[in-house]
Amino acid sequence: MRQQWRAGIIMVATVVALAVAGGPAYAAGSFIGQFHTITTIRSTVPANGDLNPYGTVVVPRSVGRLHQGDVLVSNFNNSANLQGTGTTIVEISPSGSRHLFAQIDAAHLPGACPGGVGLTTALAVLRSGWVIVGSLPTKDGTAATAKAGCLIVLTSTGNVVETFSGDGINGPWDMTALDRGDSAVLFVTNVLNGTVAASPNVVHRGTVLRIILRVPDYGIPYRLSTTVIGSGFPERTDPAALVIGPTGVGFDDGTLYVADSLDNRIAALHNAWYRDDSAGTGDTVSSGGLLNDPLGLAIAPDDHILTVNGNDGNLVETTPHGAQIAHRLLDSSGSPPGAGALFGLAVRPGGTGVYFVDDADNTLKLLH
Repeated sequence: MRQQWRAGIIMVATVVALAVAGGPAYAAGSFIGQFHTITTIRSTVPANGDLNPYGTVVVPRSVGRLHQGDVLVSNFNNSANLQGTGTTIVEISPSGSRHLFAQIDAAHLPGACPGGVGLTTALAVLRSGWVIVGSLPTKDGTAATAKAGCLIVLTSTGNVVETFSGDGINGPWDMTALDRGDSAVLFVTNVLNGTVAASPNVVHRGTVLRIILRVPDYGIPYRLSTTVIGSGFPERTDPAALVIGPTGVGFDDGTLYVADSLDNRIAALHNAWYRDDSAGTGDTVSSGGLLNDPLGLAIAPDDHILTVNGNDGNLVETTPHGAQIAHRLLDSSGSPPGAGALFGLAVRPGGTGVYFVDDADNTLKLLH
């Protein structure tokens, strides 16, 4: 959990439809405007004491130990609160029951994962039951010991069977997946390209990868191709946040939206599915205004873009045309309120709410 406020680069908003002051505010047609209650579902802390919930994804189908509608949450810190050392994924039901889905042992990985295990916001689950999670590991919780990590593939019963490393994977920070049954497309942000060597300076080397997997009926998934479709995003180490760079991603109608944290904007990488080159840092959808270090990102059923801020406790709703039409304070703890509390979020099935993890008290919550 971040212990201090991060000052990002202040930019002029593309379109701002609301005033920040005065509590929740919603414009006509807002998705989150229909929700008025925040409910704590359950603590995300497993028996080993892992802290700092990051990744958040809803299980699409019951298979193995996965139950449709449950939420998987990955933990980034261990019980000593050292970043980049968390090894667990918990599964939490909508009614609040929790069990340990997986505890990953760095000493018994089936493939390369430079540095070991420190589970990030990069978390996905396929209908076939495969779970994929990112690792950006450290030895002691500091950026000086951060290593490239990998993507870790688990079965529907929580057993690790494979890792994907190298070929552009360097500090996988967040991820979204397109499930096509016999194949899957992963869009992964990476934040360690030159950041440790340049610490604490900003480098413009953050990337977005498109990784295409073959998902056979029998046998484990395997990587078919990796393409850099976004590059040049600002990134740097940070004593409170470990690393800051491109974070949340969401795919909609051919466009991949990226939470560009340091530049305080939402970027759009067009033709993300088919492009064979980098779109650079993409086009700016919206910047500044209600955005305040956007981290987690999800796409609402009405195609609006939902982001949570790292520098305050707000959820912000932005249209694909750049209008920031709603915001809601999800966490008011700390100083300033909500700073460093929010990372992963996911829309509840049926569009009836938004799940989010709260690092301030290590819980899964629901806005509904």
